[in-house]
Parts: sequence; C-alpha cells; structure tokens
Amino acid sequence: MPSRAQKLLERMRRSKSGWRRKDIESLYEGFGFVLKHGAKHDYYVHPDYPDLRDTLKRSRTVPEYNVRKAVRLIDKLIAVRDTMRSDED
Repeated sequence: MPSRAQKLLERMRRSKSGWRRKDIESLYEGFGFVLKHGAKHDYYVHPDYPDLRDTLKRSRTVPEYNVRKAVRLIDKLIAVRDTMRSDED
C-alpha cells in the first residue's frame, strides 16, 4: 500500500499547480528530508544523501517550478535508493 507521501508525489506528478508550502513540506518529510532554517529561505536536505537538497522561499503558495523541482528531487532519491539496493544484492 502506498504511503501518504507516495500518493502526494503521484498527485504532484499529474498537476504542478495549486500546491501550498505545507504540501511540499509533507512530501519532503515523508521521504526523509530534514528541514533547516536559513535567513530568508528554508532548506530541505536528506541526511543519508546530503547532495540531495532543495531551497524553499518562505511563502504559503508554491510556484510550479518548485513543485517540478521537488518531484525531480524525489525521483533522484528513489533512483539512488534503488541503485544502493541493487548493489547490495
């Protein structure tokens, strides 16, 4: 059964508009990213893969490019995890 974050990812793949910041936060946190606060922006970094990171401006609404970037970043995470699993086998 898909997790809440996986369902959210699928919905974001279908539509890039109309999302709020809390939706992006739920997506990142559901896939294990950690929030770090900066001066004007917040940063999401994955603790196991520090090269996987995203910057979010502090606002309620999220531009479509941020949603596209979030989906691509989660897809990279999934690909890296799959590669790691296949190397272990």
